[in-house]
Amino acid sequence: MDTLSRLIERRAPLSPQMSCADVAERFHAEPDALVLAVTEDGEPVGLIGRDLALALAADPRTARDVMDPHPLIADAGISAVALREQALAGSPASLARGFIAVEGGRYLGVGHPLMLLGARRGRPRSPRASEAELISRMCHEVLQRLDGVSDFTSRLLRQPLAPDAEACVRAIASSGEELNGLMRRAIDLHDAERGTLVFNPHPCRLQDVMDTLDQRWKARAASTGLTLLTAYDGDPDYAAELDEVRLLQVFDALVFRALSETRRGAVEVSLKARSTADGLLMEGRVRDAGSELTTDGLAHIFSPLGHASDDHPEGLTAGLGMALASRIVSSAGGMIRAEPNAGAGVTVTFEFIATPVSMEITADVPVSAEAAGRAAHVLIVDDNATNRMVAEALCEMFDCTSEQAVDGLEALEAAQARAFDLILMDIKMPRMDGVAATRAIRALPGAVGRTPIIALTANADPEDVRSYIEAGMNDVVEKPIKAERMLQALQSALEGVDAASAAA
Repeated sequence: MDTLSRLIERRAPLSPQMSCADVAERFHAEPDALVLAVTEDGEPVGLIGRDLALALAADPRTARDVMDPHPLIADAGISAVALREQALAGSPASLARGFIAVEGGRYLGVGHPLMLLGARRGRPRSPRASEAELISRMCHEVLQRLDGVSDFTSRLLRQPLAPDAEACVRAIASSGEELNGLMRRAIDLHDAERGTLVFNPHPCRLQDVMDTLDQRWKARAASTGLTLLTAYDGDPDYAAELDEVRLLQVFDALVFRALSETRRGAVEVSLKARSTADGLLMEGRVRDAGSELTTDGLAHIFSPLGHASDDHPEGLTAGLGMALASRIVSSAGGMIRAEPNAGAGVTVTFEFIATPVSMEITADVPVSAEAAGRAAHVLIVDDNATNRMVAEALCEMFDCTSEQAVDGLEALEAAQARAFDLILMDIKMPRMDGVAATRAIRALPGAVGRTPIIALTANADPEDVRSYIEAGMNDVVEKPIKAERMLQALQSALEGVDAASAAA
């Protein structure tokens, strides 16, 4: 049976007199530490979490002033299961902040809730690799089906529906979007905790980021009687090398929480960019007009469970988002902090340095059937029926005809039997995966071996993309599939075929 003495991290404690700057430096020196204990004469007197320490790095106070003075303390000999059940029954909020293990009343080590999640009666604490893989696979399978729900509800809403039917479809779409977002935040937060969160930086115009944010949230704010004020303070032509998706995730989390907390008035959102010797100093700020937070609430504003309560139905979504925002900013080498407003509400500010770049501003390509240049006959290869139907719907949107195959072997047989202008190829499939099928098709003689192949995959990290291209694929479209990205890949592939034909 797992006991705390086997699970805890035996980290050196902090002194109550240590400055906030020194506390933050300890967490920087121990990047895998989530909590650290504060002790006096060998006995625990408090606990400080990573998010709080990094947020208060510039605070002039000491560890004693900002620590949790009433942490969860347990004897090191107690079982992890017993502690988990006792804490969940009596003080779940304390458990969410971490715990301290003692032996004979003396400090021994610290722990966090993640350690207790895998605890089992009479079993090793670490889940087997196969179990971890199963959980990961299940999460991605659920997300695939939620993406399918989103695509099909969007398709339904483009059809003429009775008012009641339209209302039901919109409700389904809204619930699916909320669940999809919740799961993606949880998966990203899990990846961030393990240090495997992926960033894909590319040139982004900063004004465009704020325009996107304004369009995304203004309608929701208006529907609840609030005003959303967005502003960009910087050179209109400033562009930076950054991951726009991750930056918007941070802003989305802060705006979601601000709108959830504010009952009337305005939520102010701004991005300031200033040129420095180190690059572009980016400062994001979200100010709400919600109720005044307690000291405890402010200290745990970046905790995954810091917002969860029975009277706050959106608390879990807000908590996961705030925790993820904190991890993203920290991973980017920046800082994030929350401060109470002079009147009411909270202002959350984050800063980081980005590399400036120059880029030409081009008009967006409209999504239309004509934009694809010409109709094409497409082979859709995927072992998931929902994914095949989504791809088929997109092909129809672009006036393309299509056929389907459920794995690489069927794709190879179809490519040899009939001519296709394009092949959309999933990666992970039974019998023959997408990479092996691509290599087999490329080995075929004549025009069939030159058929454009586009990978459809949720694994679109730079290393993965490189391996797909090396295998002979022409392009990669990430799941969930966006119509604009699919159109761009389709148009590029067909233009390449047309150019090759003209040259011949």
